[in-house]
Formats: sequence, structure tokens, C-alpha cells
Amino acid sequence: MRSSYLFTSESVSEGHPDKVSDQISDAIVDLFLGKDPEARIACETLTTTQLVVLAGEIRCKGVYEDGRWADGALEEIEATVRATVKKIGYEQDGFHWETFRFENNLHGQSAHIAQGVDASGNKDEGAGDQGIMFGYACDETPGLMPATLYYSHKILEKMASDRHNKVVDFLEPDAKSQVTLAFENGKPVRATALVVSTQHSAALSNSEGQARLRDYALGVMADLLPEGWLPTDESIYINPTGLFEIGGPDGDAGLTGRKIIVDTYGGAAPHGGGAFSGKDPTKVDRSAAYVSRYLAKNVVAAGLAQRCTIQLSYAIGIAEPLSLYVNTHGTGTVDEARIEAVLPQLVRLTPRGIRTHLSLNKPIYQPTAAYGHFGRVANGDFFTWEKTDLVDALKQAF
Repeated sequence: MRSSYLFTSESVSEGHPDKVSDQISDAIVDLFLGKDPEARIACETLTTTQLVVLAGEIRCKGVYEDGRWADGALEEIEATVRATVKKIGYEQDGFHWETFRFENNLHGQSAHIAQGVDASGNKDEGAGDQGIMFGYACDETPGLMPATLYYSHKILEKMASDRHNKVVDFLEPDAKSQVTLAFENGKPVRATALVVSTQHSAALSNSEGQARLRDYALGVMADLLPEGWLPTDESIYINPTGLFEIGGPDGDAGLTGRKIIVDTYGGAAPHGGGAFSGKDPTKVDRSAAYVSRYLAKNVVAAGLAQRCTIQLSYAIGIAEPLSLYVNTHGTGTVDEARIEAVLPQLVRLTPRGIRTHLSLNKPIYQPTAAYGHFGRVANGDFFTWEKTDLVDALKQAF
């Protein structure tokens, strides 16, 4: 493992078109799970100029049964979508929460998928799909996340907070950030390049306005980065392409699941390929990725490693994982094979076992759909996979 290098991660704001799609898809997941904890949802969203389209498969008691929508269900779905866009803050000519065209193409879940996934008789609930899922943790930040992604998220979260709270009056919802850090002896020591591109009001579409925007963004970065980490001015890029008035779904179409590296570890760890948003927790793309993060975080929090990657694999309709792999990247204090033997004793890694242990059958997903699914503070039913409640058991095991 290299000890000195540069590494970069990016983030995108809640107003980025792909993130608008993710948040809509997860708002639909929450709507259905709030009515039926055993609902099955696979909701994809397309956003573009003045248009939102839903597609996918569902099954939900009291909403969609026997091939029919319940009274008022379609209206509630549309209201949920519009409320999500309104909360993000889109009231623009090219994308307005109240006036965009809406298409709902959701339909019933395939019976062939259901027969393999549902529990029946002596058969346990099977995985909702085949696939590989990764979890990761490292000791670079208090939340045990990669520092490059941590600061990328924090910059955009602060800007969004300032926009919503009217601290500034010139920011619009769409934005991106990028942070490059220098690592020495495996630890981040300073930033070497910072990038922010943010949609702004017409009032800033002149040289004075762009200077005002730059001063604001520099202030956000200086407040969030550790003292002495800011690079020189020529390595800080604020709206490097120039004006950015047209943004969001009007500037570029958005789709659910296109920001999976932003959602996870910023490129610092592998990704199995499956997106999270729009999927109920029987889909191991989501639940197994969450439990993999949970296990990796607890391994690091227990002091068993400074870095930990965990992989799980599943086959559709089969309950037990096909494999469990642990890699501590040469930073571990115990043998990785022993960790692999202990972890399944602490958490049953079947789809139902994961859902039960992490309390996933609840409407908790829309908050995950912007600024990362990992590294957040566990708060009641939300972000339960960020808890470190296995630490004592892991320490006792070794």
C-alpha cells in the first residue's frame, strides 16, 4: 500500500438532476413502506425539462393489489413526487415543482421474481437479486469515512443549508464539489485542489457577481477544512466553466442510480455496481451494502484495523450469502480469516436477518438519497448501519 499520494473524490448536491431522481425514488419507497412494511418496490425516476417519469415494479397492501390501484393512490404518489421537488427548491421556468408534467408507469411486481424471493413453507426469504456488495471504513475522519468524500459532502451540505436558510440569496439547487488531498504516511495532510460548481441566480451573471460567488465559496471551504489545509488560490476552482444559471433537470436529464460512487466511498473502495435508491430492503443491492458498511465500520471502531473492506455475494432467491470476504489492507491487528468466521455469528446475513438487525423495513430512505448513504450519524430509526454496537463483541472475540 502506498503511503504518499494524491487522491480525489467528488460530491453532488441534492439539486443535481441525478440526485433529484434518487430522492424521488426513495420518497416513493418511504411512501409504500409507511403503508406496508413488507412492500416490494423497485422505482426508477427520470427527470428532465419540466418532466418527471416513474417506472418500475411494486407490490404494496392498500396501494396496489391484484393489479389495481387503491382509491387515491395515484394522486398520493404524484403529491409525494411534487413535494420532494418542492423541498429541494426547484421553482424555475425549466423545472418547477408545481407545473412539471408527471408520468407514473409503475406496475405490479413480476410473479416470477416474487416466487423466488418470498418466504414460503420451510423456505426462508431469498435475496431479491444476485450480486456483489462492498462495505468500507477507515480511520481518516470521525465517521470512519474517506476524508476526500467527507469534505466534498460537507462543502455542499453547508451551501445547501445556507440556501435553504436564506443566509445567501444567490444560490440555486444544482451544485458539484471535488476535493483532492495529499496523503503522507497514509494520512491526509492538506488539500492540493478544490472545485465547486454551483448554479446561481441571474444576479451573479457578471464579473462582480462571480467574484462575490468565489468569495462565498472560499469562505465555506476555509470554515470546513482543517486549519492550514487550503491550497493556493490558483488551485481553487469556482465555476471554472463560467456562468451556471441553467441547471438541474433543465440543464441535464437525471436518472436514479447514476451517482453510486458519490453515494458510497468516493472511489476509495470497490462498488458492486448496484444502486441503492428506489429499492426496498429485500433488495440486497441496498441492504447487504448497508450491512457490509456496518460490519466494516465496527471492525475499524473496535481497533481491529485502520482500514477494512468487506464483500458479500448473493444469488437471487437464495437466503444465505455465497461468500464473505474481509480485507484489512495490511492494517489489521488480527487475522482476516478469523474476522470472517466471527462476523456471521454476530449478524445473520440473510436478507431477513439484515433487515431485522438494522430495522430496515421502515420509511427511512429519503434522507439517504443526498450527501451519502454512509458516514452519517445514527439517529433513532435512521442510518442504523452507522451504529458501532458490535465493538464490545468484536473485542471479546479477539
